[in-house]
Amino acid sequence: MNYDGMYDVIVIGAGSAGSAAAYYLAQNGQSVLMIDQFSVPNSFASHAGETRMLRFGYGQGEKYVDLVKEAYRLWMELQEQTGKTLFYQTGTLVVGERDSSFVNETIQSSIHHNLPIEMFTASMVMNKWQGIQIPEDFTACFDPQAGFLLCEVCIQTYKEEALKLGAKLLENNPVLKLSIQSDMAEVITEKGRFQAANLVITAGAWIPKLLPELDFPIQVIRKPVAWFAPLEDGLYDFGQFPAFVFDTKEGHYYGFPNFRKTGVKIGRHDMGIESDPDSVNRLFGSYCEDERDVRSFLEKYMPQAAGELTNGKICLYSLTPDSDFIIDFHPNFSNVLLAGGFSGHGFKFASIVGSILADLVTLGKTKHDISFFRLNRFEQIATES
Repeated sequence: MNYDGMYDVIVIGAGSAGSAAAYYLAQNGQSVLMIDQFSVPNSFASHAGETRMLRFGYGQGEKYVDLVKEAYRLWMELQEQTGKTLFYQTGTLVVGERDSSFVNETIQSSIHHNLPIEMFTASMVMNKWQGIQIPEDFTACFDPQAGFLLCEVCIQTYKEEALKLGAKLLENNPVLKLSIQSDMAEVITEKGRFQAANLVITAGAWIPKLLPELDFPIQVIRKPVAWFAPLEDGLYDFGQFPAFVFDTKEGHYYGFPNFRKTGVKIGRHDMGIESDPDSVNRLFGSYCEDERDVRSFLEKYMPQAAGELTNGKICLYSLTPDSDFIIDFHPNFSNVLLAGGFSGHGFKFASIVGSILADLVTLGKTKHDISFFRLNRFEQIATES
């Protein structure tokens, strides 16, 4: 179907933030066209792998807590509205050495924002969750409200709800050219030429390629995730075992319980191979460390989870120098909004990011503090480096 024509807003990239933005824009009465180079959802961007963690006490900075609380409210609103299960509350266990800044920041942000938090010694952790083995000098905290989102289901739901409100979607339709003026943006694709008064670009790892003139400070990192069949039944099952984050000298790891008998999911947040999103090797196991790294973590800290590899996938991080997001207007065009650089911890915020983008388009402002997501902070980073 040909959607050539004029829209209030074109959203380029209909993944997590883009599909949410389209929904809230359509809800606000805007005519919206979503354009994506792949199908929506897909396994090529940053949202593959079934689950994404949602935790309230925040180890990446206390400044995120108010946003994650609002994100959760919007996810629950969408879940109730559609009758779909988007979120499972499992609690999240955060473990590390006593001097772990991530563990300490999680605790402090929880206390400061009056969030429920439980403190554990190493022996208490191992007594409660017998599938875990950690040194006696480790410490831990448990966020009972946390859990995980079903990422592909979330994106599919936002897409469907946006379409019900009149938004249009062109999938498998790469953008060939952008032409931006102060009152109009033109998007040329293989399937036509489209115009809009406003443009929202949420294209993840491809944002630097769409806007090369801005010289975005984004590294695209290849990130393997794997699922392992437990060696012992019951230890890591969903409903008994939490989502988890381990901040260790070996690295920063995260994972999920054995959900729907698919195995314990495990990934590494730090490290990774810098890649081009168009040519990245997407075959899990192409590098020996794809499996070896996460398996070695399980063998040391969760040994009964380190059974047969049942699945492996490759996702992409769009990593900024400070690991904070980018949500800002184009420096030269007030009718173009950019959202990206989610640095491997952005999915949980997709709901609130979409809502914020809708507010910025329709109102020119938002009630939420997004000052630390501005593009001009990178000028300071460049000066300091």
